[in-house]
Amino acid sequence: MLGLLAAPAAAAAGAWRPRAAAPAGTLFAALAFAAALAASLAARGEGVVLPWAPSLGASFAVKMDGLAALYSLLATGIGLVVLVYSAGYLPLHLEHQGRPASEGVGFYFFVLLFMGSMVGLAMAQDLILIFLFWDLTAIASYYLIGYDRHREESRASAMMSLLVTGITAVLLLVGALLLYASYGTFSVPELAGRVEPGALLASAGLLVLLAAFAKSAQAPFHFWLPRAMAAPTPVSAYLHSAAMVAAGVLLIGRLYPILAQSEALLAVMSAVGLLSMGLGGVLALTRDTLKQLLAYSTVAQYGYVVFMYGLGGRYGAAGAAFYVIAHALAKSALFLSAGAVTEATGEDRLSRLGGLWSKMPLLAASSGLAAAGLAALPLTIGFFKDEFFFAAALERGALFGGLAVLSASVTLAYTWRFWSGIFLGRPAAEPGRVAGKLVWPVVLLGALVLFGGLLPGPFAALAGAAAASSLGEPAGAVQVAYHLDARPENLLALAAYALGAAIVVSRPAWEPAARLFARAGEAAGPERAYRVGLRLLNLLSDRGHELEVRDLRGRIAGILLPAGVLVGLGLLATPTVGVFRFGEVGADDLPLLIALAAAAGAALATCLTVRHLTLALVISSAGFSVALVYGFLGAPDVALVAVLVETILTLLLLATMRLIPPGVLRRGARISARQARLKAAVAVVAGMFALAVSWSTFSQPAIQRGAYERLIALTPEAHGKDVVTVTLADFRGLDTLGEITVVALALLGVATLLARGRLP
Repeated sequence: MLGLLAAPAAAAAGAWRPRAAAPAGTLFAALAFAAALAASLAARGEGVVLPWAPSLGASFAVKMDGLAALYSLLATGIGLVVLVYSAGYLPLHLEHQGRPASEGVGFYFFVLLFMGSMVGLAMAQDLILIFLFWDLTAIASYYLIGYDRHREESRASAMMSLLVTGITAVLLLVGALLLYASYGTFSVPELAGRVEPGALLASAGLLVLLAAFAKSAQAPFHFWLPRAMAAPTPVSAYLHSAAMVAAGVLLIGRLYPILAQSEALLAVMSAVGLLSMGLGGVLALTRDTLKQLLAYSTVAQYGYVVFMYGLGGRYGAAGAAFYVIAHALAKSALFLSAGAVTEATGEDRLSRLGGLWSKMPLLAASSGLAAAGLAALPLTIGFFKDEFFFAAALERGALFGGLAVLSASVTLAYTWRFWSGIFLGRPAAEPGRVAGKLVWPVVLLGALVLFGGLLPGPFAALAGAAAASSLGEPAGAVQVAYHLDARPENLLALAAYALGAAIVVSRPAWEPAARLFARAGEAAGPERAYRVGLRLLNLLSDRGHELEVRDLRGRIAGILLPAGVLVGLGLLATPTVGVFRFGEVGADDLPLLIALAAAAGAALATCLTVRHLTLALVISSAGFSVALVYGFLGAPDVALVAVLVETILTLLLLATMRLIPPGVLRRGARISARQARLKAAVAVVAGMFALAVSWSTFSQPAIQRGAYERLIALTPEAHGKDVVTVTLADFRGLDTLGEITVVALALLGVATLLARGRLP
């Protein structure tokens, strides 16, 4: 609750005084972290389940289990550190760009909105609730990545991340609906006990995995993450190392009891994880920009996590959870270090940096601890993440063990390249003074990396509880300790160190090939496919817009034609044998048939009439005939409303045509032969669409009880005499509310423009 309240609290404080947003947001983040810590320590597996949409089987179900505790602590803890860092970074960032301090309020609002959404996502136990928080994180990240909205690069990067993660979020919803249609629940624990291996699980699970892969920047969806480095450094440190990309593997961990029942899905996770590890590692070795290097390393590191989930077993699940912890601490510190170095020197490229150890010793030492943790050196928390990794890989055979060594060695190589390129070698840039708020968060994170290497017990316990939640079994002890012997994990670690050192030393030999690979990916990779697809969609949209807005006929055709085509495709794909049939027609139906025939005749007459006055009268005749049909069907109140509406519309139409010069009306009545054929085609498609919908609705009543019975029963409670009156009143109330909202937004826009002097 504190996580969700933090964003509006910071916004309220910022509205009162812009500089108050940072301390208010930091205070609420600290309270949220304390609450998450207390809840994780006191967690007994209890949750809250509140009916949300009972008719749809959805509920507000949250629970502080091991997995929720891990990600809630990461979201609030790393978020708190990033907010402290932002208090020193953001004023400088805004000052460099000549922007007022008031624009920082939005930054804190969206960071805290993301934090609250991430906590909600971690605790959610219902697929619809998961989807809701999933989309909230996408919205918050869109505004954070595009925070520097005056830069085209920021706007394009924000849109790219929103499209990639937002469109694939629909796949998560479709997968959830498939599972609900087969098993009758959105509850993740209930689904874990009901699902069975098969084609349905494989299909629904693959859709869920695609959403998770996109969110965690796994290949081939990885390209959005390096582009998102256009965001301010605190955003990169938080979203793209410990929070947003972590949401993808959180989803895998939450649904792992379901996904693990399919060997095919485990194989997909293993394959995607391996591909991401290799791709991200090679590209990280070729990047010169600090944040780009770290972004590609994040692609590789979360590839490790997905790969371990694919390997399965307790080592895989526990190792994945431990890896997320170690990576979040180390990578956040390295991102914050990159921001501090850039702020001090004005440079963000390795080729223009170096030799800063003597100028910035505290930052160098702290980020060195973080780099050692990422490279899995002894005495850091990262050593144990690789121990889990090697153990899980060896369970699947020597080949997987060799791949694990290769991946770990590449990690060491690009981590050394990052840290040594900044702090070692000859000085290339003279740093200025760096505020303490930009250094002490890195010191804290580096100390935690060291603390986790010396006393890994608390972190191992947290990872073990998270693994128990993912495996759906009681928590067991996860033992981590240093062993000075020749066990396979130690031998693989030594091999990784040696191979990593060899990669560093032999850089001139492999660098040309790696850069050629990177250029080939830019020329024909998934990002190129994204840009080409986006360009084609824009062209299609522009063409459709031109056709639609040309005249009223185009607008109507733009609605009726796609609707008719989609309904036709649906009918072709749906078994309809014995569904469409006529009922019996008796003598009592003769008045109704006469009224329907009159309405149909009037409708046909509109197609043959060219004079506008006659056309208005014929259209009104069709409406009055339909009102007569309502009367024969026993709905006199609806018939009276229809008569009133038709009368008013006819009078308005006649009065309007009276004001139009006759010559204009005559010109408007002339159409070419091509237009006539087009109108006929649209009319046929629209008519078939209307026939299919009406016939399918009335030809065969549904076997199950309809919603109308419940509406009839609830009518007295709504203080109405009949269902029609209550329904019209409800819909009119919603319509009025929508109109009021639109008018209010328009007034706000006008008031804003007036305040800024945009309008006279």
